[in-house]
Amino acid sequence: MEKIRIITDSASDIVASERTDLTVLPMSIRFGEEEFFDGVTISHHEFYEKLIESDTLPVTSLIGPAVFGEACQKAVENGEKVLIITLSSKLSGTFQSAQLAAREFEGDVFVIDSLNATIGEQILVNYALSLLDRRTPLSEIVKILEHAREKIHIIGLLDTLEYLKKGGRISKTAAFVGGTLSIKPVVTVRGGEVVMLGKARGSRNGNNFLIKEIEKTDGVDFDKPFCLGYTGLDDTMLQKYIKDSEALWTGYTEHLPICSVGATIGTHVGPNAIVVAFFEKGVKA
Repeated sequence: MEKIRIITDSASDIVASERTDLTVLPMSIRFGEEEFFDGVTISHHEFYEKLIESDTLPVTSLIGPAVFGEACQKAVENGEKVLIITLSSKLSGTFQSAQLAAREFEGDVFVIDSLNATIGEQILVNYALSLLDRRTPLSEIVKILEHAREKIHIIGLLDTLEYLKKGGRISKTAAFVGGTLSIKPVVTVRGGEVVMLGKARGSRNGNNFLIKEIEKTDGVDFDKPFCLGYTGLDDTMLQKYIKDSEALWTGYTEHLPICSVGATIGTHVGPNAIVVAFFEKGVKA
């Protein structure tokens, strides 16, 4: 039986995993002259404390080919095949770094672009781990994931336009008007890129927007990984959303997986955003 190791990046927001067959490589975050490694030398909570206090946005950096190469070398020397699952290639050069590293281990290392980020990437990794548990051959896992990633939905509700303004993605005027009117942008990842789905006025309308967007899909596949996430120092906004959307979950699952969203996406959306990621029905295997 082949031994398989999955390697991913910390943009997946997987923290404190107990899986011995999973390696999470940290992205780097720089606040001015200070550099940190996501989930290693700075926690999500510490990141948001710094983000809220900072006048300028931090800079996140991709994982270089050498870092992937070192992790792959260690795995191959241990008799393992490797599957690398990365943050969307449209959002970072991390996928290209992984590809460069994989060239040195032809036949032993395979790379998949998740075409997603944060918990959208995370549920694809968790799906891969579930396939490992079923002793699915690596070649088959690659095929399944390349199909399954197209069935992932990730929908987020932002609480503020301030960080999009700081990042130069919207104008100061748009941010001011949006803040005055309590505009809550609703975003998704489509084709590997972050796109705007719409805007809602106020948190309640924002929550209703999220619910309606989920209802537009073919339905949540509760037999596959799904997750709810939040940015910031606590999950108050997320808990409000869960209460408002109770009908989506009641009777389908006894447990809602929740995690904090880290620096890669948190830098751009700011605190108090909420996000939902799931597979729609119709994914085989």
